[in-house]
Amino acid sequence: MSIDRNEAVSRFTRHFGAVPTIGVRAPGRVNVIGEHTDYNHGFVLPMAIERETVILARPIGTPAIRAYAANFDRAAEAPLDRFERHPGEPWLDYIVGVARELALLDRPLHGAEIMILGDVPVGCGLSSSASLEMAALCLFERLGGFTIEGPEAPRLGQRVENNFLGLKTGIMDQFISRMGQAGHVLFLDCRSFDYDLVPASFDGACFVVANTGVSRGLTASKYNERVAQCREAVEGMRSTLGKEGTHLRDFTMEDLEAARHALADAAYRRARHVVTEDARTRAACDALRAGDAVELGRLMNASDESLRRDYEVTCPELDAMTEIARGLTGCFGSRMTGAGFGGCTVSLAGLTDLEPFMAALAREYQARTGLQCDVIVSGAADGAGAFPL
Repeated sequence: MSIDRNEAVSRFTRHFGAVPTIGVRAPGRVNVIGEHTDYNHGFVLPMAIERETVILARPIGTPAIRAYAANFDRAAEAPLDRFERHPGEPWLDYIVGVARELALLDRPLHGAEIMILGDVPVGCGLSSSASLEMAALCLFERLGGFTIEGPEAPRLGQRVENNFLGLKTGIMDQFISRMGQAGHVLFLDCRSFDYDLVPASFDGACFVVANTGVSRGLTASKYNERVAQCREAVEGMRSTLGKEGTHLRDFTMEDLEAARHALADAAYRRARHVVTEDARTRAACDALRAGDAVELGRLMNASDESLRRDYEVTCPELDAMTEIARGLTGCFGSRMTGAGFGGCTVSLAGLTDLEPFMAALAREYQARTGLQCDVIVSGAADGAGAFPL
């Protein structure tokens, strides 16, 4: 729990003039390894972090949501009998989108006064939006007395982004925000939605997330270009090898090398990253189960190199931060995390060197880039749920 619950209740009471009766929360996330594999039907290994979105609420008799975004000091209202975008208050669209998806499932919607408060950094790849969606889902579940079971809950969140917000996102962010468990990372098969909770505790190491301070710049055109290049590699292997498959998940490095002569260099390198990243993600699960920080760090470094060289989604600031981290005492491994072109890195650092590692990372990054970086130490947190007031 990262938000002061008592202060949040006081703030709700000051704003609405009444005491909240429902409290829900959902965490942000960091992806330990498995980048740009999701839309290739591959594997990812995210971890819920100890930063969260909290929603406090009080039911009302009106079929509407009267919302207050405490971080922005903004208030807005949305009816629950029609579902429209709010250009002036885009944060409200995530709440409305969840309500819309529930209405399509014929789930009961009840009005409420709600206050949203969070400490997941916005716009740096730690999934503040998925955190808000999954907190909103928990709220409507509590208000309506129902539960969306299993993977259907994160799939609902994905539909909010795909169908209501028009964002072509995968399912990883919502999945870990809803299904995470303290002390574990989540190994997710992005094709079948099968998942496994893998213990994530080392005797002498922990994960450190650092924000470069550079807003993510993976524009729609760059994202779509990489999706197209992965599809090009699939089609090239299908036609050259006569092998069936719809996504890079269905092919091996042997397949890729056999068809290399028929592929453009960019398509080959994009595919090489995805195929090897899937293998690294599987191997990372084995390292975690064995408590092998050295091996996990090696895999994280290899992932970062592949993202820089083959997938080309890093930037000078990300490269500087991971290079600095890997040169510091106590660092087992460091990689960019998220879509790329800005955002955050995740490092595995030794506990005995943790404070000097964090201080040196921030100091040397600023000296090299002129930018300040926020550093977060987090264990693996629980997924979304309610809490008592």
